Amino acid sequence: MRRYLPSLASLHAFEAAARYMNFTKAADDLGLTQSGISKQIQNLEEFLGVTLFHRSGPRLVLTELGANYYRDVALTLDRLQEISIDAVRGRTVDSSLMIGTHPTFAARWLPERLSSFIEAHCEIPLEITTTTPAMDFETTRLDVTVLRGAGTWLHARAIELFPETLAVVASPRLIPFGQKLQPLEFSNYPMLQNAGRPSLWLNWLRLAGLSYSGRIQGTRFSNHEMIINAALNGIGIAVVPTFYVERELESKALHMPFGEPIRSDDSYFVVYPERKAHNANIILFRDWLLRQTKKPAHK
Repeated sequence: MRRYLPSLASLHAFEAAARYMNFTKAADDLGLTQSGISKQIQNLEEFLGVTLFHRSGPRLVLTELGANYYRDVALTLDRLQEISIDAVRGRTVDSSLMIGTHPTFAARWLPERLSSFIEAHCEIPLEITTTTPAMDFETTRLDVTVLRGAGTWLHARAIELFPETLAVVASPRLIPFGQKLQPLEFSNYPMLQNAGRPSLWLNWLRLAGLSYSGRIQGTRFSNHEMIINAALNGIGIAVVPTFYVERELESKALHMPFGEPIRSDDSYFVVYPERKAHNANIILFRDWLLRQTKKPAHK
């Protein structure tokens, strides 16, 4: 008997459009035109006899049925991908780990420590990628993530790794090493801005109990890695999580002329989907991460 199935192309188009909530981004992801995505979704809606998307002005909105269908389709496509990779690799995807985290965490904290996990578990293939805070753990392809937040994510388990502390750092090129300034004197120097965390300066002022009514402006970068490199080159001062710059502070390539680090409202957590909570490799990686946070990365 012939199966009642829509085309795989239309399902791919729908899943990408629902994931990005944008036809243009979905088209870029799949190498199609925007009209091609629109046509595939129209075909899917006609096949199913239901409406999957509504437009609210310029915004794309999933219908209630469309949202439920998206979750099921995303999981089904993930499973189809897994069994296809099984066939190619000759082993199950369960033997590998896809790890997601913030760009600077992936660039700085994780590589310094990851060799010990690889050496102990060389049979587990790893894939490291970046992710966004607004993750859907019910449909994500990722196995385990390291995220900053308050510890609550839907459809996921989260265990705290360490609290975040923030400090204003500067290069000796800009402020001589050993010079101690009053916190509000920060406004006398160029300030580096984080596009990914635009409220960092305001958060630091609030946490430090400082009252400041002036303007906060300066060169804007998209993540901490860029900001740290800019600070190292004396372009400006920056508010950064101190665990990202442990080496630079130790070597005196950066220093904290405006005072000691301040505990922020957030912590870093190892987070993984509830539906994968008993995956043996996730448990191995989770426990390894917890051990790493109990000891420094270098002597």
